[in-house]
Amino acid sequence: MFNLKKKNLKELDLILLFATLILSIYGLIVLYSAQGGDFSAIKTQIASTVIGFILIAVLCTMDLDVIKKSWKVIYAISLALLVMTLFLGRGLDEWGAKSWVYIGSFSIQPSEIVKVGLIFSFAAYIDKYKDKLNEPLILLRVLIFAAIPVGLILLQPDFGTAMVYLFFIAAMLFVAGISWKWIGLFAVIGLVGGYILLTNLSGFRADRIQNFLNPSRDISGSNWQQYQGMIAIGSGMLNGRGFLKGSQSQYGYIPEKETDFIFSVLAEELGFIGAIILVILFTIIIIRLVMIARKSNNTFITIMVTGVAAMIFIHIFENIGMTIGIMPVTGIPLPLLSSGGTFQLICLILIGLALTASMQKSYRDPDLLDYETMNVIDPKLVSNSKKLANKSQV
Repeated sequence: MFNLKKKNLKELDLILLFATLILSIYGLIVLYSAQGGDFSAIKTQIASTVIGFILIAVLCTMDLDVIKKSWKVIYAISLALLVMTLFLGRGLDEWGAKSWVYIGSFSIQPSEIVKVGLIFSFAAYIDKYKDKLNEPLILLRVLIFAAIPVGLILLQPDFGTAMVYLFFIAAMLFVAGISWKWIGLFAVIGLVGGYILLTNLSGFRADRIQNFLNPSRDISGSNWQQYQGMIAIGSGMLNGRGFLKGSQSQYGYIPEKETDFIFSVLAEELGFIGAIILVILFTIIIIRLVMIARKSNNTFITIMVTGVAAMIFIHIFENIGMTIGIMPVTGIPLPLLSSGGTFQLICLILIGLALTASMQKSYRDPDLLDYETMNVIDPKLVSNSKKLANKSQV
């Protein structure tokens, strides 16, 4: 499992590593402000960040070819966590989905943990059938493999997280080489299914869609959160109101300011400049992830890192999009900024997988050659074998 011989340390993506480190520190500073300058409120986030970077260091010593063999176990554990959440999960009354499991005074969100498990195991599963992916029966098996965890998340019911899963699953299938005829078919099914889902929504989910279509609707009720968040962003202007000086954020006008709407806090206090710095850091991370995926000649690594990039991208797009009014409000956190120890840890682990992938040496297929025992062939043996072959032909 731990094998530095399979790692090319010179290939470590330092740009990705340092961009992640800078963004993590930046996020802790913004979160400190979102919590009203209460240091004790961000201790869990700091601990998760430190543990996350320790795990990155550990992951960078691990042989992905060996870990890949455990994909069945990882997938089974992922499903077990989601099934457990259906029975032990809490949060339905507070957040509309029973997605949190409490262990004493601590809470975890299994659907966040499963993102790592599914991205890893799904990449391994696709790699197993990569040459037959477009065969109907094989593709059906692959889709069922991905659909089971998504279905379990929908039962919580957590539609926002399910949409995140569907996005990175689609990205992984696309990079794996799924045929355009299947893409077209799934697009039609998705549009029809999406229309049926949207027209049958009720309660706060229906309110969110209606508020998105009509931003001035119910700004004192169901649309209060997004409306106040947009006011905060606009009031930040170029330079911002100053650290810990945002009127919207510091006086409690923005609900969930430390989680879903933390971008509003950043934009109000640090202004357009602060927001652009954040976007630049995110862009660097996404670009480096895409470069790692494209550079690798290992199908498993390419698909896995694509899943990581897609997961982080959709979180960024949806979270920032909903705060500026171009996406409906969902409970999707902003990577490396939003409060939440589980999500912080998962983001760093996923980036750790990408970093260890950037150093992974050539792919080894255990079904073909045993590279650990293979020796260099003596040229004399080759020439002698040719002579024997010629004699046999005579």
